Amino acid sequence: MRATLRWAHSDLRTHRGEALFLVLATAGIVASLLLATALFGYATNPWQRVFTQARGAHVWLHTDRAAGTGELAALDGVQSVAGPYPTAATTVAVRGTRASVELRGTAERPDVGRPLLTAGHWLDADDPDGVVLETRLARALLAQPGDTLTLPGTPRTLTVLGIADSPERRYRPGEQPGLVWAPPAAVPDPGGQVIGLRLADPGETDYAVQRAVTVLGAGAIGQVSTWEQARAEAQGDNRLLGQVLGLFGLGALLAAGLAVHGAIGTRIRGHLRDISVLKAIGFTPGQVVRVFLLQHLAYALLGAVAAAATVQALGSRVPGRLGDAVGVWQGLPGHTVALFVVPACAVLFIGATTGLAAWRAGRVPPVPLPRPAGAQGGGLSVAARRALGLRMFRVPVGARGRVRGARGSDGAGAPGAGVSPGVRELEVRVPPALVLGWHRAFARRPRSFATVARLTLPLLLIVVAMSAWTTIDRFHSRPEQVGLPAALTVRADTDAGERGTRALLERDPRVAAAYPGVEVAALVPGQTATIALRGLGTREDPYPYALAEGRRAHGPDEAVAGQGLLDLLEVEVGDWVRMTVGDRPQILHIVGRSIEPENAGRVISTSLDTLQENDPRLRPTLYQLRLAAGADPDEVAGRLADAGHGRLDVHAVANPADGLSPLRAVVLGLIAVLALVGLIELLTAIGGTVRESERDLLALKAIGLSPRQITGITVTATGCTALAAVLLATALGLPLAHWLIDAQGASSGIGAGIAQVPSPALLVLVGAAAVLGAAALAAVPSARAARRRLADTLSAVA
Repeated sequence: MRATLRWAHSDLRTHRGEALFLVLATAGIVASLLLATALFGYATNPWQRVFTQARGAHVWLHTDRAAGTGELAALDGVQSVAGPYPTAATTVAVRGTRASVELRGTAERPDVGRPLLTAGHWLDADDPDGVVLETRLARALLAQPGDTLTLPGTPRTLTVLGIADSPERRYRPGEQPGLVWAPPAAVPDPGGQVIGLRLADPGETDYAVQRAVTVLGAGAIGQVSTWEQARAEAQGDNRLLGQVLGLFGLGALLAAGLAVHGAIGTRIRGHLRDISVLKAIGFTPGQVVRVFLLQHLAYALLGAVAAAATVQALGSRVPGRLGDAVGVWQGLPGHTVALFVVPACAVLFIGATTGLAAWRAGRVPPVPLPRPAGAQGGGLSVAARRALGLRMFRVPVGARGRVRGARGSDGAGAPGAGVSPGVRELEVRVPPALVLGWHRAFARRPRSFATVARLTLPLLLIVVAMSAWTTIDRFHSRPEQVGLPAALTVRADTDAGERGTRALLERDPRVAAAYPGVEVAALVPGQTATIALRGLGTREDPYPYALAEGRRAHGPDEAVAGQGLLDLLEVEVGDWVRMTVGDRPQILHIVGRSIEPENAGRVISTSLDTLQENDPRLRPTLYQLRLAAGADPDEVAGRLADAGHGRLDVHAVANPADGLSPLRAVVLGLIAVLALVGLIELLTAIGGTVRESERDLLALKAIGLSPRQITGITVTATGCTALAAVLLATALGLPLAHWLIDAQGASSGIGAGIAQVPSPALLVLVGAAAVLGAAALAAVPSARAARRRLADTLSAVA
């Protein structure tokens, strides 16, 4: 044991840098996996906790006032019912901030869908104007208990008594109204009612919705929302962040394992004599294997413990969503188990890859075998041998061109011999370092290909990470290409005239176009869910949808749909679909697939003219504003709100990339970890090349190569290896990144077609930096080896 520890200590002193990089890489990988676990827990558990404690309803049905909801409690599978509660759609404002809300008349605190108070108290019968706000709505309004809300256009005011969490769908400006619980007296003129169904089996949600619509009638249903939609919205971008961290963390773990495997294999080839000596003095093969295995397990364990301790101690202090996620995750029941299991799995994986490589060390014979006279990859090729001297390259010239004499391959030959008329032969000297470096890089083909493959993996993941970064930038820099041509959504009061409102909006100099529209909830075929039916623009002034497939909707009854709707209805572009808005059917022909960031892609869009032809009662209720280039949406929104004198509700269109801002820091961190893994593999490749060059040093000096030329051979070999890895990583990484990003877009309902690969200039810059960096790293050790003393060189060859 003492001899084992001494040998391990000696090896550590020789390879300090490699050991440090292995520890840092392992720490970065384990930290990424722990943060991914925290984000998954943060995305799922808070909503699930609220849903469980509130005894949330699995289905919420918005109906008209005349609908008889008494029979719903007797439906098969319905465990309990919440409501019905009278509802009214209105707008509230506080300190200049407005929000569309749903006033829900509640006489008592519900038992199903029970709001969980986080501040203030519940409704008071002695305060008929007191209300409780849902948490997300209160945060948007910056409202606290005691604040007074105004209802624009009316003299009424409401007093905030409390703020509560709810497992229902969250408030989203311009998309989903906020929830306000109020006494029934505060809803004197309800426009409808809402009833919640808690089911015995949540998996039967679609069936329960279908039965409820059958009992009430399709014409009585205004909107259907389910617990699955609420959960998906609550998880939001946190789950995507967790997926990105998990994917890259596992990829980096695989790359690190391969790098460790390659490092041990290279060191075994360089320490064959030492291993033979160890066996000669009595080391068993198992002891030799344990030397390498325990040494690298110690590195991995040190990095994993450091990462776990850092995440546990400092993770919750990270600003932003990552810190919040770690803080919530630390309070979850499975936190302690994950804190031990994730690092343990990473260490075991690195140990497994280490064991495979260390097993080869145990097979080294006690007496070193003589090396074969020739290299495994064979000698120099004919082209390489020719390039080492003066060679002729035939260049065609004009008929009057002068033909130079040529020498044969042996330097002999008469001038002009064997040369066709009109052909000139140029003498070009190829530096021997380039040819020998290329040969050294790829002569041992199995080993060379393995080195290139190990170096390609981290570079490939870096290309994917860069693609994720440029895709997020695309949402901000070119939103019109990803389904966000409009920057502002405007909703006008009911008493505002259509022509006057549009003229007011288009009068602003920074508004390029104002598209009138209407958005209603429609029942899908089978009556299992509602979707968003949207009519925007007119045939004369069509709305500029971002199409990923098919064509624009020009003719009557033509529409474009999001990926989420196509998946929900199991239809394709070219199919006809039928939906119901109230008691009126809408039959539309899907002629294209649009990129739809809203409502999980469950949107079908056509022109306002088409909807009005099928239902003349529909009138524009919103306007989508496309701004001039360089316009500030906040400035334009404030100017329009002032011009509307309180009759306009102006909101910025939500950009999905706004919630992915933490992903930029995540991508940078992942690129740093992957670069560290690549650096480990690169140092391993350089060390192996330098060791192998020691055998050829005497021969290279004997044929007249200078130390600088010998150094150039190693630098060229390293540069060629890095260049091959860069080219392979780019060729494989770009289509992989495109597929992964589009697959994520399709699964989220936005649809494929959002991926944006890095620019060629950026790829060339990163690739050149990788190749030049590899060559620079190889320069110092190769120059030191080229200037070794003759006695040292003879010892290495021996």
